[in-house]
Amino acid sequence: MRIGLMVGSDKVRSRADRLAGLLDDGRAADAAGFSSFWFPQVPGYLDAMTAIALLGQTTARIELGTAVVPIQTRHPLILAQQALTTNLACGGRFALGMGLSHDWIIQGQLGIANDRPVSLVRNYLDVVRAAFAGPGAVDVDNEAFRVHSPVDVADSGTVPVLLAALGPTMLRIAGERAQGTILWMADERAIGEHVVPRITAAAEQAGRPAPRIVAGVPVALCSNGEVGAARAHASEVLGHAHYSPNYVKLLEHGDADDVGDTMAAGDESAILERLQRYRDAGVTDLAARVVPLGEDAESRAESRRRTQDFLASLLPDGVNKAVS
Repeated sequence: MRIGLMVGSDKVRSRADRLAGLLDDGRAADAAGFSSFWFPQVPGYLDAMTAIALLGQTTARIELGTAVVPIQTRHPLILAQQALTTNLACGGRFALGMGLSHDWIIQGQLGIANDRPVSLVRNYLDVVRAAFAGPGAVDVDNEAFRVHSPVDVADSGTVPVLLAALGPTMLRIAGERAQGTILWMADERAIGEHVVPRITAAAEQAGRPAPRIVAGVPVALCSNGEVGAARAHASEVLGHAHYSPNYVKLLEHGDADDVGDTMAAGDESAILERLQRYRDAGVTDLAARVVPLGEDAESRAESRRRTQDFLASLLPDGVNKAVS
């Protein structure tokens, strides 16, 4: 299991410092040896692919990915064009995490119709995959898009696509047509009993390689007596599941009630044990979301440093043999 980091919107830093701080975080993850660095498209915050393109210019080896870009807000050819450009900026190290956003964002915040979303995914992938096939004409006519346009961004257009997939149909599409899935709010049982069997079977039936299973997991190094408070804090700051019915359905496949229940928290041995369970469930790539704890900025900064240092110790030059 490869170990990477996932970050999100940072309301602690001033607006003027947020982009520079994100670039600092990416450089630090690269220098520490993490395998990947994931950044989401958060409503009203930094544009994810623009930020990733800048990270590509300031890092050397780490994989850089979006987790995830919502497809309802962008035409597929424009998204493909931006993804190809971002991949160039990253020297071929970019992974496009994309998927459906939630109804409270698409209709509630943006006023965009959100009808037949799964059908949209299929039609959208037709265009993206054609655009990624290489320079030349993209000719796609399907239920949602009529595209007849050239793409001339790069000699090789290969960009791995990871599809956010929660339900059975989306997992089947991810297995058949993408390189894998990227998950959030999925615990070990949901991954091992629901996600992995469905996406793997779909990939096998389509004659495709085994899919990547990228799991976003909150992590906090603390005393074992603080685990309950850490889980409650994670659920509070990382969003409640009940706002998004698709997450509620995913949680029903496991033992978690909210995002905090998916957390690897406690002392070093407790965290390692939980990460091993994620590995055993079929996770190929851990996207660890460090959740700092503490009553003030200084203590939270120290909590973040200790948690990230421990995760770094699990990399190949450390004790990662226990989770590899």
